[in-house]
Amino acid sequence: MRAVRMGEVVTLLFFGGCQCSSSNKDVLSRGANVYQKVTGDDSDSDRSQWDQVFDRGAYVFGKEPADILKEVVDILPVGRALDIAMAEGRNAVFLARKGFVVDGVDISEVGIRKAKRLARENHVDITTINADLNTYQIKPDSYEVILNIQYLQRSLIPQMKRGLKRGGVVIFENHTTAQLSLPGSAGMRRDFLLNPGELKEAFAEFKILSYKETNDGKNANASLVAMKP
Repeated sequence: MRAVRMGEVVTLLFFGGCQCSSSNKDVLSRGANVYQKVTGDDSDSDRSQWDQVFDRGAYVFGKEPADILKEVVDILPVGRALDIAMAEGRNAVFLARKGFVVDGVDISEVGIRKAKRLARENHVDITTINADLNTYQIKPDSYEVILNIQYLQRSLIPQMKRGLKRGGVVIFENHTTAQLSLPGSAGMRRDFLLNPGELKEAFAEFKILSYKETNDGKNANASLVAMKP
């Protein structure tokens, strides 16, 4: 599940006209600046909520790629790339601009439409896949790069490993449990956050190119770049 501290997301939901049913069992916390899905068994609800988040003119997460991707893009093996939980396409489009053949998967049809629009603005092509990641299957031995930014579904990690070709690189970043102690994180579920050292251990058989756990007082993240042997 995406676990994001995005005040803008909450503002859109509460003050932009979006009415969210309490039966969806989502945490939509005005004071906490958190939008986080807390049930993993209702894909229709998940799709509806993220469609509402993305159904605005502005790009909720911006158009610029994640910092971790910008930092390592020049050392990545160029080829096919998979962007998991692509959202509005900022990272997928960036990779396409760098010469990658990109597949982007997301549950939100609205997010995918905006990703396509962003690709057109940048004169690149991406392949978009509208799918529930709870059931999506990554094709084995298919990608030089797999990207997973601020999304945690532990059952996908073995698929990510199989989906990479030998020498392929995974880029993975997600909030850690340290996030729970930071302002604005009330209501976040621990099981959608990484434990200390968990991400590095999950890819222990890979060659770790970069790993760090950071806490700047607003966001606590684990960030990993690792190569499949």
